[in-house]
Amino acid sequence: MSMSVSEFAEVTGVSVRTLHYYDEIGLLKPAFVDDTTGYRYYDGSSILRMQEILFYRELDFPLKSIAEMLSFPHYDISQALKEQKHLLILKKERLERLIHAIDGALKGENVMAAFDNSEFETYQQEAKERWGQTEAYSQYEEKAKGASQAELSALGEGMNNIMAEFATCMSTGNASNSAEAQELVLSLQSYITEHYYDCTNQILAGLGQMYVCDERFKRSIDAHGDGTAEFISEAIKVHCSD
Repeated sequence: MSMSVSEFAEVTGVSVRTLHYYDEIGLLKPAFVDDTTGYRYYDGSSILRMQEILFYRELDFPLKSIAEMLSFPHYDISQALKEQKHLLILKKERLERLIHAIDGALKGENVMAAFDNSEFETYQQEAKERWGQTEAYSQYEEKAKGASQAELSALGEGMNNIMAEFATCMSTGNASNSAEAQELVLSLQSYITEHYYDCTNQILAGLGQMYVCDERFKRSIDAHGDGTAEFISEAIKVHCSD
């Protein structure tokens, strides 16, 4: 299924001008562009990505933050939807408090507590930037600046390929401390340093723990084979303990 810009705009309720802007900043690229006419066309995957964008826009996330989140390695759509639902619930509860506060204000009551939005803001910040203000995240943000969506997707695919190699290494009977597994750890560390941020042993050790402790990462990595996340975590632990 392919749709022209105007058809896609009608389906999504987003203006053609906005779609052109999203294309320009790399937030939502067309599925393909006709080489002869230059016309943009969108498909089913474009609708899914637009859905993600609209959810985040509804939650007042800046476009830049949305682009960064959607390009994170191992971005988990199902987990993101759960977080978006929770944020929407918090937003709904706050609106209900404000509506109730208006009634109280009309009666002359002090309703300042109704303006407390700290829980929503804290959860929003956590969802937006898992490594928010760290030096590593700043490096990633700098390297990602100006990159197209296709380039960012290619980087994510490169990470997936390394995870798949770990799965193959494990399935062929290699131990986490084997030369083959340790070589892959070095490849992973080098890849992250080259494309994302300076992956020191300390950061790498933290990633190894996150791969098994964060269910989203574990599920994504284990899609290459059950136990892959644990295998990588153990291999990283061996590397960082040397």
